[in-house]
Amino acid sequence: MTFTRRRFLKASAAGFGAAVLSFGLTGCSLNDDDDETTKQIPVSFDHGVASGDPLADSLIIWTRITPLENVTSVNVVWQASTDANFTTISHDGETQISDATDFTLKVDLQGLDANTTYYYRFISNGKTSPTGAGKTLPTDNIEQVKFAVVSCANYPAGYFHVYGEIAKQTDLDAVLHLGDYIYEYGNTGYATEDAAELGRLLPDDNSDEIISLADYRKRYAHYRKDDNLQAAHSHCAFITVWDDHEITNDTWRSGAENHNDGEGEFSERKMHALQAYFEWMPIRNVADKERIYRRFEFGNLVSLHMLDTRVLARDEQVNYADFDLTSSQGQTDFVAAISSPTRALLGNEQLTWLTDGLTTATTQWQVLGQQVLMTKMHLPFEILQLLMNIQVTQASGADPSALLAQANTLFSELAQIKGRILAGDPTVTSEQRARVETTAPYNLDAWDGYAYEREVILGTAIAAQKNLVVLAGDTHNSWAGQLVTDASNPVSAKAAAGVEFATSSVSSPGLENYLALNTQSSEAVAQIEQVIALLINDLAYNNLVERGYLTVTFTQQQALAQWHYVSSVKTADYTLLNERQNALSVQAGSPTLQMA
Repeated sequence: MTFTRRRFLKASAAGFGAAVLSFGLTGCSLNDDDDETTKQIPVSFDHGVASGDPLADSLIIWTRITPLENVTSVNVVWQASTDANFTTISHDGETQISDATDFTLKVDLQGLDANTTYYYRFISNGKTSPTGAGKTLPTDNIEQVKFAVVSCANYPAGYFHVYGEIAKQTDLDAVLHLGDYIYEYGNTGYATEDAAELGRLLPDDNSDEIISLADYRKRYAHYRKDDNLQAAHSHCAFITVWDDHEITNDTWRSGAENHNDGEGEFSERKMHALQAYFEWMPIRNVADKERIYRRFEFGNLVSLHMLDTRVLARDEQVNYADFDLTSSQGQTDFVAAISSPTRALLGNEQLTWLTDGLTTATTQWQVLGQQVLMTKMHLPFEILQLLMNIQVTQASGADPSALLAQANTLFSELAQIKGRILAGDPTVTSEQRARVETTAPYNLDAWDGYAYEREVILGTAIAAQKNLVVLAGDTHNSWAGQLVTDASNPVSAKAAAGVEFATSSVSSPGLENYLALNTQSSEAVAQIEQVIALLINDLAYNNLVERGYLTVTFTQQQALAQWHYVSSVKTADYTLLNERQNALSVQAGSPTLQMA
């Protein structure tokens, strides 16, 4: 068989979200051979454009063609330029895409200049896409790198104003999306109670929980019609990882909390989800689609290590219900379980890759882009037991009001005891001290449920004398924490190893919903935030109410984190909550959080 250029490009574009390589100018024409597919058919670009996975000399660009007739393939041209008017084209080419990739196309632009913004567009059957922009990575000595950090966008839960605000940022080097880009639930699932009123219902042909490849593809297609999401993607290159909801809630290596009897084999569902992810996201292809951990070097300033804490190696989450937390033996068994060296979150392969990278890096900042909180979020056992009762009550459909009121009282009572201890009050009894100092993690889906690998990472950062910043999403609330080693850490016990900055959500509700907080009372909100910061030893900042995103700016001297919040995701009109914006920083060589 003789391969024409068109047939070669068609073959290279087929498969599991495959990308076409583009090395420069080709002088392409849509009519360079006699394929019947050159017939003009009406198409549209309903899902915008995107770029991602920037390197110093390459960039992924993406689009999706919507054929307006029943066809199996369409032709597409791409163009890239260093000016927005495309006066001079640096790269162009053409290929044929088909329903094998859901009519999505990724092009890997090669041979680009470092630290340069490239504009790109696509043309198909007389239609031209919107123009997108993406920036390649810098090399050598640089003064600043700035990221926007975002996660947890639930379409039915509210408007995507946060993406619109990110699109207004003029000095970003990349957008880091830390997962839960989509949610798997249907119109009656999690956080959908306002969807009809907001006009955010999922379409009829995708209104149930998604399981099949067609389901996942349709869900991405619906999300990507959102104007604010399209604006963010066209504005800046995204660097992404998945969390659980790209597959289903609380995913681990071989299963998930929200994969139930009658929903088929989990492994099949997982591969459907990953295929759709690689088709619809501007991520560079890898041979094994479960191995998306990768590294991005921003000159001499930042090494960004993007991790997978979900699919590749995660062991099943420990369950509180398996332990008697009211007894000393039960508490001992629980701590031993979550600290076991055999429990994997990253797995040996990824952990070795990360620790080797941290040890050998020569950049000023080592940044982990990943999904779940690494800070030790330990609460007193009394509170944990009550929170578990609240969860059981809510799951049963019963009214948890009495328990919630009890929780508010208990939070305040224990915070008062903790305050007296910190103030050196000699009248604090041993029983009172035990109430606040006998603690355990509240979220076993986070690093707290996989403590051994966390200690390896923190010990490595200390031994290698690296400036470590961890970025997280997942919880729907904002946090900043001090990353401190355990007393048993063989490298350095009870030592500060780095800091963590966690972003709020785009639209998913957070602890304010779970704890039924009176969000109309700024005083009540401030009080519970202060109480939680007091009770959790390593926590420096939290926002339990607002939706938003995070920016982190790195210089040779410091890393500056700034949280940005919108007034509401439940109304079409909104404002920025400037009074709720907060900033924290950490200085190079001194891994201690401080107010900026």
